[in-house]
Amino acid sequence: MDNSLRKKVNLTNPYHFLGFGFGSGLIPLMPGTMGSLAAVPLILAMGFVNVSIYIVITIFATVLGVLICKKVSEDLGVHDHGSIVWDEIAGMMVVFIAIPITWYNLLIGFVLFRIFDIWKPWPISFLDKHIHGGFGIMIDDIVAGIFALLVMHAWLVLQMNYVI
Repeated sequence: MDNSLRKKVNLTNPYHFLGFGFGSGLIPLMPGTMGSLAAVPLILAMGFVNVSIYIVITIFATVLGVLICKKVSEDLGVHDHGSIVWDEIAGMMVVFIAIPITWYNLLIGFVLFRIFDIWKPWPISFLDKHIHGGFGIMIDDIVAGIFALLVMHAWLVLQMNYVI
């Protein structure tokens, strides 16, 4: 992030604090990956709630994320700046819906999410290019999270069949 943008960042502003992933998006090396890592403690904490509550929290984080990303993007004057990582946090939350929280599931889910988020297969690439505003910033990461979630569930089903 160049100095002119850095001057616009205010982590005491709740929109900025959340939008920049508690500051993780300001790490110059791979901010999206850092934002995804910042989601891990939230996911670990959410592992103690039932699936219904997990889904409600994830939906809330996603809807709130549309507002957060829109506001931070407007404050920076840049659409979907790489330092805005709330979309990665919400996307990572999607990955672990109804997934047992274990170290290897966290690792696999994290890697899958990053692959889909970086690779952007269709329709993620279409959404990334054609949908704008706060919703546009969020939607490609939510769909990447859904893709990773589907792969995780398929992997767990296959794993169960091999054990039986």
